Amino acid sequence: MPVDSVLQIKVTLADVRPPIWRRLQVPADLTLDRLHLVIQQAMGWENYHMHLFQTPTGDYGHRDSELGHRDERKVPLHTVAPTVGDKISYTYDFGDDWVHRIEVEKVLPKEPGTAYPRCVTGRRACPPEDCGGAWGYANFIEAITDPGHEEHGELLEWVGGAFNPDQVDVEDINKRLATR
Repeated sequence: MPVDSVLQIKVTLADVRPPIWRRLQVPADLTLDRLHLVIQQAMGWENYHMHLFQTPTGDYGHRDSELGHRDERKVPLHTVAPTVGDKISYTYDFGDDWVHRIEVEKVLPKEPGTAYPRCVTGRRACPPEDCGGAWGYANFIEAITDPGHEEHGELLEWVGGAFNPDQVDVEDINKRLATR
C-alpha cells in the first residue's frame, strides 16, 4: 500500500436501529490513537471514557499488559486493516459499551488540496454521552418523542432541550475534524 493512500472506512454503531454510521476518509498511516480522536469527532462523542480497538492482530488502546492491550500510538490503521473488506471493532465507554464496526470500503490515492481526515457522509445523530448504551438510548428516544412519557421533560432538559435523532451535520463534523 502506498504511503500516501487514503482508506475510506464506514464506522457503524452496533446494536442500534435504525443504524447510525459515518463514512470517513483517513490517511492509511493514521495511528489508532489518532483514529480514536477522529471517531470521537465524527460520531459526536465527548472523549470522556476509555476505548479499545479489537483487530485481527490484537487489542489496542492505552497500553495495559494486565489486560493485554497494546499501545495504540504505534499502530497505523493500514497495518490492522489494509485491504477492502477488512473489519475491526472500536469500543468506547466500557460502561455503556458502544461498539463500533469499522470496515475498509476503499483504498484511494490522496487528492491534492484535500484535507484528511474527512467525513463524506453519515446517517443519524450519535447518542448523547452517558445515556446507557443501546438499551438506554432506545429508552431515551422513546421518552423524548412521547410527551406523555414519565421521563419526557427530565430527559429533554438533560439533553439541553432538544435532540433530533435523524440529524447528522457532515459540514459541522468536517469543521471539528479540521481543528483536531
